[in-house]
Amino acid sequence: MKIDSELFGASGAAEAFGDCPECAAPLHMKYAKKGPFIGCTAYPVCTYIKPLKEVETTTIKVMSGVACPQCQADLAVKKGRFGMFIGCTAFPECTHIASLTAPQSEPAEQVACIKCATGHYVERVNKQGKTFFACSEYPKCKHILNHQPVSKVCPTCQLPVMLRTSDKLICSDPSCKPNN
Repeated sequence: MKIDSELFGASGAAEAFGDCPECAAPLHMKYAKKGPFIGCTAYPVCTYIKPLKEVETTTIKVMSGVACPQCQADLAVKKGRFGMFIGCTAFPECTHIASLTAPQSEPAEQVACIKCATGHYVERVNKQGKTFFACSEYPKCKHILNHQPVSKVCPTCQLPVMLRTSDKLICSDPSCKPNN
């Protein structure tokens, strides 16, 4: 197997990335938790990095006839780093964006938080897409529930909030006897 001396140096490492634009030291490929990237060999003195894959926003479909509320240009369905969204076609002059998902309607019943008693539970979604219910007074109150709260008094411990699971109501206190 023949090794190209222009591409590989004496150490066998690829030197095809050129020199650092900040300090002129050679660039090489580095690896991190989120994937590979190009970095300066003079690190930590020089902290220059460059991603291997540029993140760009692509326009999926222009919605002609639907005007932007800020500049009256057409809106478009776009795909970016965080997924699909609706954005103005006049970007970067106009920075209007909107979510593709319909806004969540507020539930008819607002259940008061059992920890702070000033807030109520609102539905939230975590990074993995799982639904949970948190106090509306966050960050003052950080109480969360994994199931939908219901304003019903527990017959055993008299706590004013019960949780609706897929098939039954359970007490929101994990130490309540019927839960065990």
